[in-house]
Amino acid sequence: MSLALIFAGQGAQKVGMGKSLYEGSAAARTLYDEANRVLGWDLKKVCFEGPESDLTQTKVCQPALFVHGLAVVAALREAGKLPDVHFAMGLSLGEVTALTAAGVFDYATGLRVVAERGRLMQLACEQSVGGMAAIIGEERARVAELCAEFGIEAANFNAPGQIIVSGEKAKVDALVAAAKDKGLKRVMALNVAGAYHSRLMEPARTAFAAYLADISFNRSAFTVLSNTTGQVVSEPAQIREALVKQVVSPVLWEDCMRACAAAGATEFWECGPGGVLAGLARRTEKAWVVKSFAEYADTTA
Repeated sequence: MSLALIFAGQGAQKVGMGKSLYEGSAAARTLYDEANRVLGWDLKKVCFEGPESDLTQTKVCQPALFVHGLAVVAALREAGKLPDVHFAMGLSLGEVTALTAAGVFDYATGLRVVAERGRLMQLACEQSVGGMAAIIGEERARVAELCAEFGIEAANFNAPGQIIVSGEKAKVDALVAAAKDKGLKRVMALNVAGAYHSRLMEPARTAFAAYLADISFNRSAFTVLSNTTGQVVSEPAQIREALVKQVVSPVLWEDCMRACAAAGATEFWECGPGGVLAGLARRTEKAWVVKSFAEYADTTA
């Protein structure tokens, strides 16, 4: 087996995430306890008990999903259930999780990086009025035409026929309102705090670039694919550049999955709540072997 670990992005979080891992795995417990020390606030309490309104804040859910993903990996390894890993990638913030799993950062550094990323993106959301929408059942070329017409941007290429667009809320709402007249199959406004992966995140990109300039990057221990290109990223300078660019660039998730499979991955293990990435994988290629791990019981089965 050639294993690829895949890590969840924002939106997968749910109250109660990580609680069973904390209670069942000493290795996972260590990561959660260290997270509280590194962050200086009680991540465990928000993850395990909520409220949901706190957990869904960008500055909270990004580190929460990072810790949960790595806690799953730690519990699998502790239980002797983790084979050799050959690939890793993550959706949006999950890319930082993947890079940390691959040894580009140590755990505490990766956590600080993702926490700062979340903080800066939340600030950018608060400084603008952004929105996002899902366009279902359309080709990329058609979505590109719509983005040009309405002055918005493609933010996520998640799977065939599932593309997310992002931009000023009024412009996204205008597209949603015009969907029927445009002959579009399905367009849904998303309940998000801002316009992620669009030019409205430029203040976050600039500040994140300055923050990462002082962070040491290692060469990855196994193959990591970048959201910005859908291709392998390995050299420290290249990884830093990709992480900065990713804040304002579309997430090429479908491209990452296809490239990983083409490079030899035979199984994808989703580390994170919700099973979102497994669903996208099935939508992309039904023949792929995908497993989801979120609870402690999943790691010992």
